[in-house]
Amino acid sequence: MIECLLIKQKLTMRITFVIFCVLALLMGCQPKTQNANEDSSMTLDNIAEQYVKLVLAVGEHHPYYVDAYYGPSEWRTGEKRPLSDLKADISLLLKQLEQVEHTQDDSQRKAFLQVQTRSMLTFIEIINNEKISFDDESLRLYDAVSPNITEAELDKALKELDLMLPGKGSVSERMNDFIAQFVIPKNKLDSVFKAAVVESRKRTKQYIQLDEQESFTIEYVQDKVWSGYNWYKGNSYSLIQVNTDFPIYIARAIDLASHEGYPGHHVFNSLMEKHLVNGKGWIEYSIYPLFSPMSLLAEGSANYGVDVVFPHDERIQFEKGVLFPLAGLDASKVELYYQVQTVKQQLSYADNMVAKRYLDGEIDDQKAIELLVKYTLVTEKKAQQRLGFINANRAYVINYNLGQDIVKNYIEKQTKTGTQTELWTLFSDLLANPKTASMMQ
Repeated sequence: MIECLLIKQKLTMRITFVIFCVLALLMGCQPKTQNANEDSSMTLDNIAEQYVKLVLAVGEHHPYYVDAYYGPSEWRTGEKRPLSDLKADISLLLKQLEQVEHTQDDSQRKAFLQVQTRSMLTFIEIINNEKISFDDESLRLYDAVSPNITEAELDKALKELDLMLPGKGSVSERMNDFIAQFVIPKNKLDSVFKAAVVESRKRTKQYIQLDEQESFTIEYVQDKVWSGYNWYKGNSYSLIQVNTDFPIYIARAIDLASHEGYPGHHVFNSLMEKHLVNGKGWIEYSIYPLFSPMSLLAEGSANYGVDVVFPHDERIQFEKGVLFPLAGLDASKVELYYQVQTVKQQLSYADNMVAKRYLDGEIDDQKAIELLVKYTLVTEKKAQQRLGFINANRAYVINYNLGQDIVKNYIEKQTKTGTQTELWTLFSDLLANPKTASMMQ
């Protein structure tokens, strides 16, 4: 009898234990159901806030990932979270983005957030030293793939330059000898650059309404892998740095003033802050992750903007009439200078070709420098600096040339009248309502 009772007690305990386990499992599943319900009820504003915080968190693992941020300071915690945790949170955010309800007017906002968020996963792979091909990296980070360019295609431009340039030696050597006469003296660099800034600002403000307080400070720096940089600080203010490691040629004054300032990076960031962050409350635009699809538009529009603000003939007239005298340079050979620069533009994709072959392991450092000297027509020392940029920024190089072409083609497809007013309207609308590369196709 006692033995039977013991058996019954054991059976009862086992059944109770099983029931307890089942209940525990069911209770353990319950929070996930609640999270899923919460995910589906999230708004784009909620998701945008999480996106900003995740970009800041990824930025704790790379000093240059967050290029600009002027959102709430308390969101910048300084905590360095494990990359695996960040990857999981980013993946969850992407799922929430897929499920979130949105209006037709918000469809572009949602699409932009999705592409930007996906790029974070790729960047985590890169800082984890995971192997990614150049084309795959550019597609996943910048939403575009550069066309494959061969040396044979670039050789055509070299042959044309060979006939144009005076002197003896390689095309690269003769190019550097020829353009040496167009170097801005260091003691006149500031006055020349500021004159270019004043003119580009005046021209830009004829078509784009900027905040009254907008401004930027110019600094001259050294020992950088880039030639110029815009650090946007918010409230329509930028710090623009110009690298003086190498000679700065007269044409670069307008290039840098327009690319970094008006109507380039400074205007782009100011318009996003004005129309999207302040105007619509879209907090995701208060942060700019450098290695993301936004950079293709940023660099591409800044390059294209040079031609918008200074049409070819007007540029030559301004440089000959204002910048050459300020720099104390002889303008007698300026026509050949511009003809050479026009042909040289055909070599703009040489950077991409070299970067792709180098980063994919097809060539070593020395071969990369050799190709940069030959096809970008720079000195060996300048080629070493450029290789330093490629090592630091990898597939980012596509954003300048490919970005410019994508922006140019997009604007031209929208053009109906061909007037300067229409061109500026289309250009400023693109800056105020950013699109990624695939959105501009």
